[in-house]
Amino acid sequence: MVDAISGRFITFEGGEGTGKSTQARKLAAALTSENMEVVLTREPGGAPGAEEIRALLVDGAPDKWTPFTETLLHLTARHDHLERTIRPALAAGKWVICDRFLHSTRAYQGYGLNQDLGTIDSLHDIILDGLVPDFTILLDIDAEAGLQRAAGRGDESGTRYEEMELDFHRRVRSGFTEMAAENPDKIKLIDASDDIETIAAAVRDAVSHHFSVEIFSKA
Repeated sequence: MVDAISGRFITFEGGEGTGKSTQARKLAAALTSENMEVVLTREPGGAPGAEEIRALLVDGAPDKWTPFTETLLHLTARHDHLERTIRPALAAGKWVICDRFLHSTRAYQGYGLNQDLGTIDSLHDIILDGLVPDFTILLDIDAEAGLQRAAGRGDESGTRYEEMELDFHRRVRSGFTEMAAENPDKIKLIDASDDIETIAAAVRDAVSHHFSVEIFSKA
């Protein structure tokens, strides 16, 4: 049983086709089954204004925005999301599970689009005002395999990022794994090439270990 402790902030990160959304939902269901109040959200998006910005970011041609404009749009959406959804939920003692957050901006716009990481970090210092994830799950898979998975979904969830060149996605993956190596206490890298239930069990184990709680549900 999970103890009724104060709100916690968990993020899921990874490239295209890693199964973040699925695993975020499964963890949220597992925590809910342990009588925790959970807010499941996503980026870009997660608040009305941020969702409008999401539409600008995920639809259209890969070169729709200059890299720095794109970076600023992500950060603007993040600020709205923080103020309207994440901070209030944490203040109310809820667990927040977010599909993508600050590490995605560093990976996609920093490593992927070659934007200066120092500039991104400085802007985050202003926007986040000290609020960072308590724990991050990084789902990792070969970039080409992830893109093949994403293309095979057969639904409407594809984005302009999936249309970007393979080398871009390889840089993104490299950025994610570099961040995980630099922050092993805060970022848990999990092999996303395994089956869904095996990954879900690894996620529950990682969260249980990090927060010193027990999560029994296989939801």
